[in-house]
Amino acid sequence: MALKLADYKTDVHNDWCPGCGDFGIVNAIQMALAEMGIRRDKTTMFSGIGCSGKTSHYINTFGVHTLHGRVLTFAQGAKIANPEMTVLAVGGDGDGLGIGAGHFVAAGRRNVDMTYIIFDNGVYGLTKGQASPTLKLGEKTKSLPSANTNASVNPIGLAVASGFTFVARGYSYDVRHLKDLIIKAVNHKGLSFLDVLQPCPTYNDLNTRDWYAGTDLVDEAQKRHSRIYKLEDQKFDPTVNYASEVEVNEKLAQALIKSLEWGEKIPIGVFYKNEWISPYDQRIKDKIPNYLENPPAKQTISKDGQPSTDISKILDSLEV
Repeated sequence: MALKLADYKTDVHNDWCPGCGDFGIVNAIQMALAEMGIRRDKTTMFSGIGCSGKTSHYINTFGVHTLHGRVLTFAQGAKIANPEMTVLAVGGDGDGLGIGAGHFVAAGRRNVDMTYIIFDNGVYGLTKGQASPTLKLGEKTKSLPSANTNASVNPIGLAVASGFTFVARGYSYDVRHLKDLIIKAVNHKGLSFLDVLQPCPTYNDLNTRDWYAGTDLVDEAQKRHSRIYKLEDQKFDPTVNYASEVEVNEKLAQALIKSLEWGEKIPIGVFYKNEWISPYDQRIKDKIPNYLENPPAKQTISKDGQPSTDISKILDSLEV
C-alpha cells in the first residue's frame, strides 16, 4: 500500500514557537519522504540538541535523539552498520557548527551515503538566543547585551572545503522548493549537506521573514523582490560532469563564490554535486568484498543469551 503524507506524521505535541521556520522544514522532510515512497521501517531520523533536536519526535520513522554536537557520529555509525537504511541527520547551526564543527569536517572526508540538514537561524533558540556560529560579526539580536564579537561561519563554504559531495541551501518558507532539495539530497550517492535558512521569531529580530522577503530594502524596485533567489533560475550548473581535477576545482570555486553572496541577494539551491567520488560503503567493500551482503547490522552476535561471534582469529592475530 502506498504511503501518504499523513503516514509520516506523529501525534507528538509540537511546542515550537508560532512562526518558527522549523515547521516548514519538518513539513518539507515529510513531503519528501512521502513523495519518494521511502519505507518508514527502512528510514532513521537522527537529531541533535536544541529546538531542531525535537524533529526525530515529529517524523514517523525510526528516530534517535542524540547528544549535543554528536549527531553526525551516531548517524554515520548507523549507516555503516546498516547500508540499506535511509539515514537523515538534523541539527541546529549551533549544534552542528559550534561544538559539532570537528565532526562536520571529519564527516566530509568519509563521504558516507546519508543526508545532513542544518536548521540555520543565527541563534541558540532553545537557550534564549545567544549568538550562534552563523550570526554575522557586529550584529545584535534582541537578546544580546551587545553586538556579536565573533566572525561567522560560512556553512556552504565549510561543507565544500570539507569534502561533502552534495551541498545545497534551502529556505524554510519555500517548502515545496525545500522538499525538492531534500529529495535530491537523499537520492545523491554520497554525503549530502543542506543548510536551511529559517527565521527565529522569538530571538532573531534581524533575519526575519519580512527581511528575507526584502520589505525592508530602501529601493522601491528592490522591495518588490525577495532577497532569496534560486540558483537554477540563473542556469547555474553545480554538477561535476567529468572526474577531472580541473573541473572539480572549477565547480568548487564556483560554489564558494556563490556562497559568499549575502545581504540584498541570497542564493538557494544546489551549489555543488559530485558523484565521481566513491561513497564510504564502496570504500569498505573494496577492502571487505562481502560487506554489503553481510554488514554488521545483519550479523548475529548472540543466540539464546549466549555470544555467537567467533573472535578467535582476531585474538590469534594479536598473539605475540
